[in-house]
Amino acid sequence: QVRLVESGGGLVQAGGSLKLSCVVSGIIQTYYAVAWFRQAPGKEREAVSVFSTSDDSTTYVDSVKGRFTFSRDNARDTNKFTVYLQMDSLQPEDTAVYYCAAGYGIRKSLEETMYPYWGQGTQVTVSS
Repeated sequence: QVRLVESGGGLVQAGGSLKLSCVVSGIIQTYYAVAWFRQAPGKEREAVSVFSTSDDSTTYVDSVKGRFTFSRDNARDTNKFTVYLQMDSLQPEDTAVYYCAAGYGIRKSLEETMYPYWGQGTQVTVSS
């Protein structure tokens, strides 16, 4: 069973930084993707960044390019590893619940319906 547990959210002033973590466990295939999504109040959930082992690269949506950085630890055990989302130059519009998601055989899809496994989310609030 794939499990994802996010942490690291909080309250930060505009221009500040936060680093989110997501512990991923239970991955049993080598072809998978892990993504960060967010959902702001009153809005639909949207993709932020996705990493896929299809080419070991990361995709970012335009609104976070140059400000957010996806990374992962060096754990070789695919059964348990941690991915991160470093968020710099945060703005009030980045306020949202941030979710970590995973799925097999996904080639960097930004569609939430492609991801069957989700964490519980972590709140990020950016004050102006």
